[in-house]
Amino acid sequence: MYTNKQILNVSYPIFLSLLAQTIIGVTDTAFLGRVGEVELGASSMGSLFYICVFTIAFGFSTGSQIIIARRNGEENYKNVGPVMIQGTFFLLGMAVLAFGLSRFWAPDIMRLLISSDKIFNTTMSFLNWRIYGFFFAFVNVMFRALYIGIARTRVLTISAAVMASVNVILAYTLIFGHFGFPRMGIEGAAIASVIAEISSVLFLIVYTHITVDFKKYGFTQFRYFDVHLIIRVLSISSFTMMQYFLSMATWFVFFVAVERLGQRELAVANVVRSIYVVMLIPVNALSTTTNTLVSNAIGAGGVSSVMQIMKKIAKLSFLIVFSIVALVVVFPKAILSVYTNEVALIEEAVNSVYVISIAMLVASVSNVYFNGISGTGNTRSALMLEIITLIFYTGYIFLVAVYFKAPVEICFGIEILYYVLLLIASFIYLKKANWQSKKL
Repeated sequence: MYTNKQILNVSYPIFLSLLAQTIIGVTDTAFLGRVGEVELGASSMGSLFYICVFTIAFGFSTGSQIIIARRNGEENYKNVGPVMIQGTFFLLGMAVLAFGLSRFWAPDIMRLLISSDKIFNTTMSFLNWRIYGFFFAFVNVMFRALYIGIARTRVLTISAAVMASVNVILAYTLIFGHFGFPRMGIEGAAIASVIAEISSVLFLIVYTHITVDFKKYGFTQFRYFDVHLIIRVLSISSFTMMQYFLSMATWFVFFVAVERLGQRELAVANVVRSIYVVMLIPVNALSTTTNTLVSNAIGAGGVSSVMQIMKKIAKLSFLIVFSIVALVVVFPKAILSVYTNEVALIEEAVNSVYVISIAMLVASVSNVYFNGISGTGNTRSALMLEIITLIFYTGYIFLVAVYFKAPVEICFGIEILYYVLLLIASFIYLKKANWQSKKL
C-alpha cells in the first residue's frame, strides 16, 4: 500500500510538468487577450482543433504507459524499451497522417463549425503554423509514457519547464514584435508553441541518452518495426485513443455552440477555459498517478490494494482542489485580470468561474476513480463509461446552448453534470464488474 508521501513523490513532478505545459496555453490566452477578442476566440478554436487531433496520440501513449507500468511492476524491464521505441515510430507515422489531413481538410471543417468570417480567417492563420507541432508533440508523449510508466517522473518537470520557458519568451517576442522581430500576433503564438515543443523533445532525447540504462530496459533490442507489438499495444490504447478523442471533440462542440452565441461569449468562455485547465492540473497529476500506481500494484500482485490506493489518492485530490477552489472563489476578478484587462469581460466571466469551481470539487474525486479503471487495463470499459456520459453532455449542450441560447455560465453547468455522472458510473463499475483479472 502506498503512503501519501510515495503518492506525492510520483504525482508532484507530473503536477509540475503539467503546470509548465499549461503555461503555454495560459501565456497565449493572456497575451492574445491583449491583442483583441477575435484573436482570443480564434486561438481557442484553433487550439481545440489541435488538441482534438493530439489526443489520439496521447491516448496511444496512455495505453503504452499502462503496459510499461505493468512490466515495471513485474520487474520485466527488458520489455519496456521496445514498447517505447515501437510506439514512437508508430506515432511518427500518425503525425505525418495527421499533418496531411489537417493541411487539406482543416479549412473545410472549421468553415462548417465557425460562423464568423473574422474568427475563421484568424483561426486558420493560427492552425497553418500550429499543425507542424504534431511531429514533435507525438514523440513527446511517448517519452512521457516511458518516464511515468517506470515512475521516474522528475525529468518531466525539467522538460516541461524548458518548453514553457521557450514558449513564454518566444510568444512575447513574436506576438508583440519585440527585440527587432515583426509583430506577428496570433501566428507568432503558434510558431512559439511549435518551437517550444521542439525544445522539449531535444531535451528528452539528450537526457534519455545520458541517464537511461539502455540494456536494462531493452532499448538495444530494436531491429525492425514490430507489427505484433503495436497490435498488442493498440489492444489497450485504441480504447484510450477513442476515449480522449471523443472527450475533447465534445469539448470542441461546446465551444462551437458558444461561438454561435457571439464573439464576446466566446472570449469569456476561452478565458474561463484557461482558468479551468489550470485548476485541473493537480487533478490530472493525481489521476495519472492513480493510473500508474494501480497498474504497478497489479503487476506486483497487489490487486487487493487497488481500491485502497484509489480511495487514498481521491481524498488527497479533494483536499488539494478544495484549497484551490477556495482561493479562486474569494479572488475571481484578480485571477481573471491575468488574462484580460477589459473590465466588462471580467465582470461577465465571474459567474462562470463560480460554476467551474463547483465542477472541480466533483472532478477531484471522479477523475481519480475513472483513471483507476484504465490503470487496471480495462480501457474498453472506461471508453464505454465515457461514451455514456458524453451522450448526456452533448444533449445538454444542444439543449442549453444551441436551442435556449443560455448565458455562458449556464452552459458551463454541463461540467458539473459530466463529473457527477462519471463518478457514479465509475463507482458502479468498480463495485459490480470483474476488473481484477485483466491480463496485459
